[in-house]
Amino acid sequence: MINPDILNGIKDRFAEITREMSDPEVATDPSKMATLGREHTTLNEVVRHIDAYSGQVNEIGDLKEMVETETDLDLREMAAMELSELEGSLPAMEEELRLMLIPKNPEDTKDAIVEIRAGTGGDEAALFAGDLFRLYSRMAEKKSWKVDLMNSSEGTQGGFKEIVFSISGPDAFGTMKYESGVHRVQRVPATESSGRIHTSAATVAVLPEAEEVDIDLHPNDLKIDVYRSSGPGGQSVNTTDSAVRITHIPTGTVVTCQDEKSQHKNKDKALRVLRSRLYEAKLAEIESERSEARRSQVSTGDRSAKIRTYNWPQGRVTDHRLEGDSKNHALERVMGGELDEIIKALRTLENADRLASL
Repeated sequence: MINPDILNGIKDRFAEITREMSDPEVATDPSKMATLGREHTTLNEVVRHIDAYSGQVNEIGDLKEMVETETDLDLREMAAMELSELEGSLPAMEEELRLMLIPKNPEDTKDAIVEIRAGTGGDEAALFAGDLFRLYSRMAEKKSWKVDLMNSSEGTQGGFKEIVFSISGPDAFGTMKYESGVHRVQRVPATESSGRIHTSAATVAVLPEAEEVDIDLHPNDLKIDVYRSSGPGGQSVNTTDSAVRITHIPTGTVVTCQDEKSQHKNKDKALRVLRSRLYEAKLAEIESERSEARRSQVSTGDRSAKIRTYNWPQGRVTDHRLEGDSKNHALERVMGGELDEIIKALRTLENADRLASL
């Protein structure tokens, strides 16, 4: 049985946030409203489960009393049957609620910066990077998330050597973080005349999008260069110096952005990516200092880990972090943006691991 004081405390916090969001002073503070809004969205789902769980616990108590005191044999038998059914389903409901009560990573509620880079496989790897971008774009569309292209470098035969974009929406980073790592594809390339299956790869890095309060960029630490943007093969696609390259001098981190025609917009996007990369490095440093807090067994940040294989001939996607029935999925559904089943299985695995370590 979960401690009722814990559940009541969560409901009190939810009510407090709801009151704060209706405060006129808070309503005029976009940053405060955004922070409260994210917490409100997270707790709203938890409170619904708490209400359902508490309601079932109370109903079980009423039925137990009825079984003990009811003199009508038929009513007592009906109450006993219903009691057995509710008691049988309560452990699963309680386990689900326990997992929801695990403190969430505060970064999970942030938007995400996604970087896809073609790996081994030449032109085929660039084409696969393009496939992954379309996969995530379809996924975002299904969730009503916003995709904003930050920077891209096209492959000679199509696809992308590199593409960087943001995804904005509820729990964007908390969902997309499971995509970090090496994605491998096995298929016959369009350029392969002999029909031989090739193996290529692309690397996906997912960063929590940092806000200005997370990372303070000092102008003296930045070296900003502008130049003319170019397309495949180096041909100029813009007659003005709109492309922007920003170097963070203390760390040597370099970010470029050339997809907008406006130099100002490219600079803003480059700063967003730079801020997020520095924020990720900061989080990694904090994590490494917490020697007692081991990293979850579910890979959510190791870019060198092979996490998934997309096998075209067999029409199958295999996630190597999962086991049993949850490991393999239909290729067509996954490439259409249907990643919910995989994400749910990975999230369950991570939560179970975190619960065991508490």
